[in-house]
Amino acid sequence: MNGAQGGRGRRVVLWRHGQTAWNLERRFQGTTDIELTAEGVAQARRAARLLASLKPDAIIASDLRRAAATATELASVTGLGIQHDAALRETFAGAWQGLTHEEIIGRFGEQYAAWKRGESVRRGGGELETEVADRAAPVVLHHADKLPDGGTLVVVSHGGTIRTTIGRLLGLEAYHWEGLGGLSNCCWSVLGEGARGWRLLEHNAGTLPEPVLGDDD
Repeated sequence: MNGAQGGRGRRVVLWRHGQTAWNLERRFQGTTDIELTAEGVAQARRAARLLASLKPDAIIASDLRRAAATATELASVTGLGIQHDAALRETFAGAWQGLTHEEIIGRFGEQYAAWKRGESVRRGGGELETEVADRAAPVVLHHADKLPDGGTLVVVSHGGTIRTTIGRLLGLEAYHWEGLGGLSNCCWSVLGEGARGWRLLEHNAGTLPEPVLGDDD
């Protein structure tokens, strides 16, 4: 699946939100509406200055506060509006949400192991990764299709949702999505149009590499 019409030169920047307290605690956020820390706001502000240099044409964002606040920093620099969409929210993970990494392994060890083996797992009774891609990827494609030739769309979302969206747009089988490493807070990946569809141009870009703290590691 891809949104390329051939030769239009569009780019999609998928930008993960800034740091939250639950990221630091390695606590699974999912759809829980956690706000940015002061450091998360500072990360978003720094990253926004870099992303603004790409001269984006449009910004879309998850409506959860951590993503919305991150997007606001780019909007303030570029003067662009933000279109919020609940379809860009993080994976709903039911009983896993609010638990630390260690608690998940302790209480749902076999389910966690099955997920890491690449099996189709409803973590905590929540969404499948393919279902996340089913809701998020079409939204990204819809907005990408509205770009002018050579235009850039910034998508402000969450680690798991970005991973599944990239996997879907690249046409990878779901089993191979794990091959895309997680994104650090306020880092981004860039997809560009090639002759055969979307191509991954950059992954987990930002400044210097930082550890990945989030729902997807």
